[in-house]
Amino acid sequence: ENNRSLKALMEAWLTTKAETFAQYKKEMDLRSNTTNNTVYADDYGNIAYWHGNFMPKRDTTLDWTQPVDGTTSATEWQGTYRLDELVRVFNPSTGWIQNCNSTPYAISGDASPRRDDYPAYMAPDGQNFRSVNAIRLLQNARGLTLDSLIAKGYNRYLAAFEVLLPPILKISDTALDEPIAILKAWDRYASDTSIATTLAVEWGTLMTRHMPRLTYAERASWQTDNIQKEVDSSTDAQKLTDLRTVVADLRTRFGTWRVPWGAENRYQRLTGNIQETYDDNRPSIPIASVASAFGCLPSFVSRIMPGVKKRYGFSGNSFIAAVEFGPRVHAKTIVTGGESSDPKDPHFTDQAEGYATGRFKDVYFYKEDVMAHAEKTYHPGE
Repeated sequence: ENNRSLKALMEAWLTTKAETFAQYKKEMDLRSNTTNNTVYADDYGNIAYWHGNFMPKRDTTLDWTQPVDGTTSATEWQGTYRLDELVRVFNPSTGWIQNCNSTPYAISGDASPRRDDYPAYMAPDGQNFRSVNAIRLLQNARGLTLDSLIAKGYNRYLAAFEVLLPPILKISDTALDEPIAILKAWDRYASDTSIATTLAVEWGTLMTRHMPRLTYAERASWQTDNIQKEVDSSTDAQKLTDLRTVVADLRTRFGTWRVPWGAENRYQRLTGNIQETYDDNRPSIPIASVASAFGCLPSFVSRIMPGVKKRYGFSGNSFIAAVEFGPRVHAKTIVTGGESSDPKDPHFTDQAEGYATGRFKDVYFYKEDVMAHAEKTYHPGE
């Protein structure tokens, strides 16, 4: 019933109007948000995180990752948790919070909530490699600026290949000596000029075929354990066969397997439609980023679309913001493409290059800034 409640609407609105942490918590205590985790920051230096908001109490002897019997009283909710009972963190000693749709038990490094303090069903999420990468970047970060924060947010280190690659790099295969040598020399950073990125991403994606059937809880996020299962569930012969398949497929599509990632991985926006069409002969731009499943912070999920030979992005980061709170709010943002849905408008793809490379634009919060940069002004009714 809470997914259509007035209280949920009120909470979503009132939290945006809170001026202090106390006010924010007061509105959060409506506890009617059934869908989101919450990250908070303010100009007093406070940061906080809540894992969920509307959280029913359940019988801890049951496995809530599986269907339960709805005809017995044991599966009835036993009320809901108070706000201060949720998995949460407030002003952690590490000084940072990262949220990559992964376990909250690693959200602030050593200052994270402890898993043993909460029922398993409150946070079944596993760790993922995007979170692993974020933790590495934040744990010793000091004196961050908006620009240095954005640079960290565009870190393209693919931590998943710390697990995926080592086994195949130990295998000798004459026909694959060159591809394996390129992968062995790779620093595991995605780049639009990198042939190794192309080989690794195509091969790593193909390797998912060997992953055993996952439970509901394991499917909840791209857990690090799932990547390990890809490695453990495949034989050396299967790993080599998959790499041969990748090499052959690249030759078929491009005439060579030495394809830089940016030559294959593209951003294209041709129409204002959600259901976009793609054309290898129309303008597109190279993208260095990779799907977050492999640990890339700026997630760009692509695939080969019907009728084309290149990969085009269809999911991943959309609106991205870096915000600094203080006497005046200072923020920079970027979106995929542009604000207009009209291909003839200059703002249809004017943010695409910035999205690809991590060059953000300033946000104009204050009237004097808006007027100073206005392209056009009008009065309602004109």
